[in-house]
Amino acid sequence: MNTQVQSPQASSPPEQGGLVRPMVVVFIALSLITGLLYPGVITAISKAVFPHQAGGSLIEKDGRAIGSELIGQPFSDPKYFWGRLSATAPMPYNPAASAGSNLGPTNPALTDAARARIDALHAADPDNQAPVPVDLVTASGSGLDPHISPAAAGYQAARVARVRGIPVEQVKQLIAANTEAPLLPVWGDPGVNVLKLNLALDGVAPRR
Repeated sequence: MNTQVQSPQASSPPEQGGLVRPMVVVFIALSLITGLLYPGVITAISKAVFPHQAGGSLIEKDGRAIGSELIGQPFSDPKYFWGRLSATAPMPYNPAASAGSNLGPTNPALTDAARARIDALHAADPDNQAPVPVDLVTASGSGLDPHISPAAAGYQAARVARVRGIPVEQVKQLIAANTEAPLLPVWGDPGVNVLKLNLALDGVAPRR
C-alpha cells in the first residue's frame, strides 16, 4: 500500500504593517513614560521634599540669585578669600564646560600655573611665609569646586583681616562658622564654601 506524505505548508511571514504598528505604540508609550511621566514625577517629588536643592542650591542676596552652592566663582580681590583654580574654557568656573586641565604631573604647564598662583598669593600677602596649601594652586577635576580646605582658608585669614581692617580672630570665627563637615566621618574632608564665606565677610563692619 502506497502512502503519500504531504509536506507541511510554509507559513507566510507576517505582514509588514502588523509589525510596524506595535513598534510605534511601544515607542510612543516608552517616550511618554521615560521622557515625560517619570521626570515629571521625580521633579515634583524633589521640589516638594528638597526645594532648595531642586532649584539649583541658589544663593541669594537682596532677593537676587548671585550664585550656587555647587559652583565656584573666581575671586582675585585681596579683601576676599580665593578659591581653587579652574581649567574650564573659555572662562573659569564655566558650568557648560566642566573639565580638568588633564595635565600630567610632569607637564611644565601645570608647574607654571601653580607657580603663577603662588606668586599672586605672595604679592597679595608678602609677609605670609607659610607653605601654600595645595588646593590653592591646583584645579579640581570638574573645574567647578566651590570649596577650599580649612587650611587654605586659614592661610588667607591674615590677608583678608588686614585689607578689611577687622580682627583676624573674627575672620577665623567666620571660617569656622562656614566650614562644612563631611557627609560621613569616614567619607570626605571638611570644606569651606568660598562664596558663602565671602558673603559673610561683606556683612562685617570694619574697625574704626
